[in-house]
Amino acid sequence: MRYPPHFLDEIRSRLSVSQVVGRKVPLKRAGREFKGLSPFKTEKTPSFTVNDQKGFYHCFASGEHGDIFTFLMKTEGLSFPEAVERLAGEAGVPMPQMSPRDEAREDERERLLRLLEVSAAFFQSALKSGPGAEARRYLEKRGLSWDTIEAFRIGYAPNDKSALKQHLAKAGFTPEEMITSGMLIGGDDIPVAYDRFRHRVTFPITDLRDRVIAFGGRALDPDQPAKYLNSPETPLFHKGHVLFNAHKARGLAHDKSRLIAVEGYMDAIALTEAGFGETVAPLGTALTEDQVKLMWRFAPEPILCFDGDAAGRKAAFRAVETVLPLLRPGHSLRFAFLPSGLDPDDLVRQQGPAAFDAELSKTRALFDVLWEREEEGQDLSTPEQRAAFESRLRALVARIGDPDVKSQYERELRETLWTLNRTIAREIARAEGPRRMGRSGTRRNNVTPDWRVRERARLGKEAQRPFNRPVTASPELAQRSELVPAREALLITTVINHPWLIDEHAEEIAALTLVSAPVARLRDAILLIHSRQNALDSSALRSQLSLSGLDKIVNLVERSVTHRSDRFAQLDAPQAEVEVGWHHALALHERQVGLQKSLEAAVQDYHRDGSEDALARICEIQGLLARSSETPPFAEPGD
Repeated sequence: MRYPPHFLDEIRSRLSVSQVVGRKVPLKRAGREFKGLSPFKTEKTPSFTVNDQKGFYHCFASGEHGDIFTFLMKTEGLSFPEAVERLAGEAGVPMPQMSPRDEAREDERERLLRLLEVSAAFFQSALKSGPGAEARRYLEKRGLSWDTIEAFRIGYAPNDKSALKQHLAKAGFTPEEMITSGMLIGGDDIPVAYDRFRHRVTFPITDLRDRVIAFGGRALDPDQPAKYLNSPETPLFHKGHVLFNAHKARGLAHDKSRLIAVEGYMDAIALTEAGFGETVAPLGTALTEDQVKLMWRFAPEPILCFDGDAAGRKAAFRAVETVLPLLRPGHSLRFAFLPSGLDPDDLVRQQGPAAFDAELSKTRALFDVLWEREEEGQDLSTPEQRAAFESRLRALVARIGDPDVKSQYERELRETLWTLNRTIAREIARAEGPRRMGRSGTRRNNVTPDWRVRERARLGKEAQRPFNRPVTASPELAQRSELVPAREALLITTVINHPWLIDEHAEEIAALTLVSAPVARLRDAILLIHSRQNALDSSALRSQLSLSGLDKIVNLVERSVTHRSDRFAQLDAPQAEVEVGWHHALALHERQVGLQKSLEAAVQDYHRDGSEDALARICEIQGLLARSSETPPFAEPGD
């Protein structure tokens, strides 16, 4: 549903950002803003700010930014309509009026929801009755405690074709509603409708608001052809859009920054009981695009957990096919393959939660599973076979929609293929002959990392190093081999001389693409200092930077500003001139960054197809870059 702008503005006017955020994040006032510890990243020093006047929050640690609606979506996994509905209720703003047709549809949905709620209560009661004894024994055998059974509202569908039908009729529901809800099987060729779930343990399937929308049933009769049975598609239930246990899991998934997806609801229930409450399960089908998108609302890299046997790998390979076109920066999947023959339920009951936790620590990246899928069982001993292998991989990578992610995959593919070919060349040189086997053996055992896994681990450690550590001996300064780009130096020098720019342009400063590592380190330190102490003048900022051991970098950066027309960066420049000059320099810098990215893409095109058009594009962009570099970082109009 589309909401009128005035409706959303009315909600914003009644609920301040600090009021909504403050329920999850302890905030302290700091001048015109509030500060607190980031809800998006573990930290000890507050870098999360809330500005009621401007109506947004900003996290300098993670880059997250948004308003009251975005905050609920990010921290609770709500969809935009769900966030709007909740905040409208809190603010006392009535929802926009629906059309008569929409009202009729909503009335039908409400009736069906009540019918399913009555059905869930009926099944729960039946589980506790005499006929439910066999179902209780089954659940006890599976090791579920009564608290878990109650928490998941597990029940029993009696071995009777009309038990639920009669109960619902007494509650005032029509046969048509029972059939529409999926609880009865009926139709033109069925004279008398009858109960869909019979002699089964029942598992309510709920939506993100914890409302029952369908059921799953596990047969107790060993001769029953369908061991597990789900509700059919209904106005409330679309199997490919729903994840079992999503309502319970999403809060924990956000808190732990981790989401686990398993193959069945018994696995999800067992893991929740074992302390892994951030677990969900698709409903008996291969993972769908909508389920992937739903999982990404809870965590950026959900872990898909599979049995390590052939069937488990096949399911993982199908998931790879599904997710490739959807990949975007920061969002992917990871894979955990359990010891062959064990599902998550078996593993936690036989070996305990620590054993499952150990498997989660050995997850595999999507690229690795993609490579294994294409390599498995292949003979790569000849150039033609390796060419076919490479062609298949390139075709799969080409399906990735996001250009930045696709570029990274293409780069990793080139490096991995180069390593593969180098290994084969060494074998031939040693007169061993190329092996007739795949080269992912070390990758499959989840213990011995190959060179790419080691490199990822190294990069991960680099990324986790705090940028505010004192700098005692900068290699960049010691070697003087890395020059500071003049425009980057100009932008940061202007911020140092005029710290009030951070108040208005913190997001732009945080988002700057900086080639120079010293400049990037200096920028990060400036933002951190500002997040701790709002009221800064140039002298105080320089003092703090010196205490952090960054004064040598400050001097290097200032010496790199050489153009005489850069007077707006000087300490005594008027505020208006500073504002105009800084924005102009920023625009020139962003243009140069964009050209550099275009050049990289053009070079990749040329390496891929070697066309004259690609070469001409490279020359054109190089000319634009040269002219851009010759332009002073700031020049007065008409200069």
